[in-house]
Amino acid sequence: MGKNETEKVIRPPIQQITSGKIFKPAKAYLKKMQFQNILTFTIILLFVFLSFIAVAYMAASDPANPSANQIIQEYVVVVNLWSLIVNLIWFIPVIILTPMYFNSIEYSVKAESGDTMPEIYSKEGIITVTRRHVPFRCITNISSKAGPFDRLFKIGSVHIETAGYSGPNQKGPETVLKGIVFYEEVRDFILKELRRYREPYTTGTEVTHPIPVKEGNLNDEVLSTLREIRDLLKK
Repeated sequence: MGKNETEKVIRPPIQQITSGKIFKPAKAYLKKMQFQNILTFTIILLFVFLSFIAVAYMAASDPANPSANQIIQEYVVVVNLWSLIVNLIWFIPVIILTPMYFNSIEYSVKAESGDTMPEIYSKEGIITVTRRHVPFRCITNISSKAGPFDRLFKIGSVHIETAGYSGPNQKGPETVLKGIVFYEEVRDFILKELRRYREPYTTGTEVTHPIPVKEGNLNDEVLSTLREIRDLLKK
């Protein structure tokens, strides 16, 4: 091989097994999260201001203290300024990180070939990236939800639970497909595929009665077995 020739590495085609066709939440989900951040920021500022007004009137009830109006005029700027600074400490990073978190979210229920995958794939996270693979055979419950903010932005979510996550000690579902516009269609698609993987099962309410065994017959069988073991040891 000449000096000017470069070696080419040909990689064999590898099928994507961790995920299939990826789809992401709607942009409305990002708007919803930012709206919730701004609303939380505003509520905290309003709560601090109203609490300051209440404390001013409580302090003014003592004749030795200045009136409520004097207390408010003297300290309202300082209280609101400090409240704003403290809230900006968490608000600015959240506003910056929310789009990054939104861009990290991925879902998949179909393979690259177009066939349905045997599992539901989801990915999310900025610092800690979490990838979940939930097999259809393990799913026990599936539901769709749309809260007040979801309905405001015309989106919803699909909640998927497995046997390990549907117990009383679990706080939430195994995985959630959030911020989807056609969330009911996604729920129906998963439900249809779920029924394909379902085998006949018992409801758990059937009562199984033990087969009665006569004590005499059981003792005779045990005695006969012991005799056979004794005869084998003598040989």
